[in-house]
This record gives sequence, structure tokens and C-alpha cells, in this order.
Amino acid sequence: MDEVLAARYRHLVEAGFPNAGSIDNPTMFIDSKAEGVSICGNAGTDYMNIYLKVVDGVIQDIRYLCSCDPAANVVVETLCELATGKTLAEAKGLTKDQFYRAIGTDAGSVTRKVWGAIELLNRVINRFEARVA
Repeated sequence: MDEVLAARYRHLVEAGFPNAGSIDNPTMFIDSKAEGVSICGNAGTDYMNIYLKVVDGVIQDIRYLCSCDPAANVVVETLCELATGKTLAEAKGLTKDQFYRAIGTDAGSVTRKVWGAIELLNRVINRFEARVA
């Protein structure tokens, strides 16, 4: 694992994974396994569930439950940090480069995991917008 990524993961362990958990009655929910989007290390047994609470078009809270490798944990925590407080349109506009800057690296498996996180976020927001339209 990249040294920058390993340091970020250690920090998350020490902080107790601040965005881990679920949200009761989320506005939006998406399951990576059901979507066929592989973010975690082992597509056979790993999963990532993402919960969003949206108020007046703004993401108030985003949480996750997962069984993933350390790189995926770093990526999903970064997703939570980047998306919280953003409008749905702003969240859909998040880029890989924003993730890489926030994480501090684009090394190794981070690239695929960032793509997966962005894909999941965009899918759940698109479905939500279609449902309320």
C-alpha cells in the first residue's frame, strides 16, 4: 500500500472511522454489491452500503457500512467528507482529482475505488432525482 494511503488509513483507525455507520430512514441508500460496482477488495464477499440524508437538496449526512480493504475505507471516508454539505448537483460534480487531492495520492488501487465511489454516488442521486421529478 502507498505510504500516503497507509498514513491516511492509520489516521482513520485512530479517529474511529468518523463516517462509518448507518442512517435511520435515509433519504437515499445504495448497495455496491447489488449495483455490481466493485469498490472493495474481494467482490465475492465484500460490500459497501452508503446512506444519505438530504434536506432541501443538500446532503446533510452521509454514512457507510462496509467490509472492505483499507484503500476502500479511505476512499469512502473521503466521499463522505467531500459530499457532506454539498447540493446534489455539486455532489454529482465531484471529480477523481478532488478525491486524489483529498486523499493525497492516486496510487495503486485508489483509482478504481474512487471511480466506484463516484459511480455509486451518481447512480443514487440520479435515481432520487428521477423519483422526485
